[in-house]
Amino acid sequence: MDIQTNIGVTHTPIGHLGLVEKNGAITQLLWDAKPKGELTEVLRAGLAQLDAYFAGTLTQFDLPMWVEGTNFQRVVCDAMFAIPFGETLTYGDIAKQIGASAQAVGNACGANPIPVIIPCHRVLGAQNLGGFSGAGGVEMKVTLLKHEGAAGLLI
Repeated sequence: MDIQTNIGVTHTPIGHLGLVEKNGAITQLLWDAKPKGELTEVLRAGLAQLDAYFAGTLTQFDLPMWVEGTNFQRVVCDAMFAIPFGETLTYGDIAKQIGASAQAVGNACGANPIPVIIPCHRVLGAQNLGGFSGAGGVEMKVTLLKHEGAAGLLI
């Protein structure tokens, strides 16, 4: 069975972001994406929530999502999704929560296909900022943390 892939795009302070929807769920967030297919109800909701997040009126996304990856990656993504707006955890904190190594958690964070919505930017290294799975690397992570008021950690 062919699954239709649809992409909706919105302009944000961090660039043109595209949400990929497959089979009724958001599966990816892309930078510099081009619209494709149908602008479904899920995409409309996702784009509206991204706009509200960047406008400062939304702190928790509520969208159907599917992380295409291993069960472990989904567990790590669930743990990241639970980190409240403006707060951070370390890779080690999540590792303790789920009974894994900090390195394995870091690798799963780096494979996050839905950054911003699944907030891997809220996960830091014990001694540094760690990485970021989206475009722009650590600088983008800092931008998102500043947007959320979590920048006090950085200065």
